[in-house]
Amino acid sequence: MSDSSSPQPQPDQPGRPHGTGRRARSDAGALVLCGARLADGRTVDVRLGGGRIEAVGTAGSLAPQGSRVDLAGYLLLPAPAEPHAHCDTALTADTDGPASDSPEDVQRRTTEAALLQLGHGATASRSHVRIGGVQGLRALEAVLQARRSLRGLADLATVAVPRVLTGVAGADGLAMLRDAVKMGASVIGGCPDLDPDPAGHVEAVLEVAGEHGCPVDLHTDGDDPARLARFAAMSGGLRPGVAIGPCAGMTRMPRSVAARVAEQLAAADVAVVCLPQGDCTGLERYGSRVSRPAPVRLLRAAGVRVAAGSGALRDVANPVGRGDPLEAAYLLASLGEATPEAAYETVSSAARATLGLPEVRVEAGFPAELLAVRGERIAGVLSLAYSRIVVHRGRVVARTSAVREYCDSAVDVALDLPRQSQR
Repeated sequence: MSDSSSPQPQPDQPGRPHGTGRRARSDAGALVLCGARLADGRTVDVRLGGGRIEAVGTAGSLAPQGSRVDLAGYLLLPAPAEPHAHCDTALTADTDGPASDSPEDVQRRTTEAALLQLGHGATASRSHVRIGGVQGLRALEAVLQARRSLRGLADLATVAVPRVLTGVAGADGLAMLRDAVKMGASVIGGCPDLDPDPAGHVEAVLEVAGEHGCPVDLHTDGDDPARLARFAAMSGGLRPGVAIGPCAGMTRMPRSVAARVAEQLAAADVAVVCLPQGDCTGLERYGSRVSRPAPVRLLRAAGVRVAAGSGALRDVANPVGRGDPLEAAYLLASLGEATPEAAYETVSSAARATLGLPEVRVEAGFPAELLAVRGERIAGVLSLAYSRIVVHRGRVVARTSAVREYCDSAVDVALDLPRQSQR
């Protein structure tokens, strides 16, 4: 950002707000985004203030009040959100030997992972954190500390994920789950597929969630239609809502069976979080089968809210995970599970709704959670989304610029090849 103390006017630069110092606060006056292209093809100016969109007008119609960002050549979209992250284990793929579980290392990895996701455009994320075992609640405590340190840059919600909640071994898990909520975990998680009593596991999760008024987010492969139907029946009516994922196993069901399950999930208002970049457990990647993500087109046709997440970020489950919501959308579109526009919706509006966040539109009165990507249409930016400008609570919080250059001699040779072929 330019230094506000500079006596000379600065030239327009994409992503550099004018008249703001490095320590600028989110409430330090209005910010005008100039010449941005919207998804409907309009070119507009957008004025932000107080963390919200104050006005949207034709290009050049809004007088700058304090700061401005030139967005000529950029497509302006509602910011994506990351509905399924594992920040406590992120960035451990290159570790020699077992990854460190010290609170300091977990906090550092969580912070770095959240900032990587923010740079891609995700101004809010939900991180699943394992509790229990020898670690107890230490990893959760470290992630909560990282959340506090990120305040003002990105919003981070935490999901407490126990392994076993039934039988004799489950008593400790239940007690720890309740303690996790008292510490600050905002979502109740679980892995029913790993519990000897999956239905009992879900029942326990829903009971604790009901006690504390928390949303629920369950890990399940989703390959058992009877089990999914029971999940839906047990979850129906719980407020706040229930999300399950990644549900890749639904792709292995007969289509008629998967369609019935989708209808049951829709009737119970259960959201599905799919992971197009790969199952976060590594089961699909290293097991005996390779799977597509959950059947997004079928689920959406039945009325299920489907959000797409990134899952593993450079850990053992996916050593090359990027934590990029636009890559998740790109994969859904390239697999034919959604149009480019619908694919972007899974990582933006659907993801935000799954996280319980307010809707974002590029209209006056909506939250100023925005992503500007160099390009003209959503299909194009999903394919080549390099340069990005991220706005959180009305101010620019991240900027990525990419420049491509060709060697002059290489260009001359390339241009001469067609001419030679015609001789």
